[in-house]
Formats: sequence, C-alpha cells, structure tokens
Amino acid sequence: MKELKQVVGIDVAQKELVVTIGRLLEDLSVDLFSYKVFKNNDKGFLSLVEWVAKLVENPKEVHYVMEATGVYHQKIAYFLDTNQLKVSIVLPNKISNYFRTLEVKTITDKTCSQVIARLV
Repeated sequence: MKELKQVVGIDVAQKELVVTIGRLLEDLSVDLFSYKVFKNNDKGFLSLVEWVAKLVENPKEVHYVMEATGVYHQKIAYFLDTNQLKVSIVLPNKISNYFRTLEVKTITDKTCSQVIARLV
C-alpha cells in the first residue's frame, strides 16, 4: 500500500526524547512502526536523525512533530530546522484535546509520542 506521509512524534522531556515513527497509508490508516528513547542533548539529536534515516525511505520528507514544553523542545526544534528538516511545534492544549478523541486509557511518554505521531 502506498505511503502518503511519514511522521516522527516526539514527546520532549527535560532529559529525554521519547520518539515514535508513524506513517499515513493510502487507505488513511496509521501505522506506528518504531519507538525509541534518546537523550535530550546534541548527541541524542544526531542519534535520532540517524535512526530515522535508517528506517524510512526518504528522510528529508519526514515531518517531525513535538509539543511545546516550556523550553525543553527548543534545542531539538532548532537542531532539526538547522538541518533543513520539517518541524512542527504544537500547543499542548491541541494535543490534549486530540488525546480525548482517541481511546487511550493510560497516558505514558510512549503513548504521548504515539498520539503526537498520529496528529499530523
């Protein structure tokens, strides 16, 4: 089945990035196919981009999405933008409202990154 878009959902915390890679398929289903945790520092940012590049067909077409979390999201967003990658920062209330439309029973860092990956 044809892939319409690829998204990396990032749940940003002070010390770590919890990441889920997903893709929207032609039948409009969402396939969340990989999950990993990285340090929230320059080395972790580079590891994240390298990991994504290994798992997707066209790394430059991937859309990175994260929640605005105080100041913790700023460095990763700047890093991705500087490397000419697509980045979106979403307001927390938008993600919270979207969460309510899904059947997510337990909220963890992993489920947050999955919901963020589904959002775009």
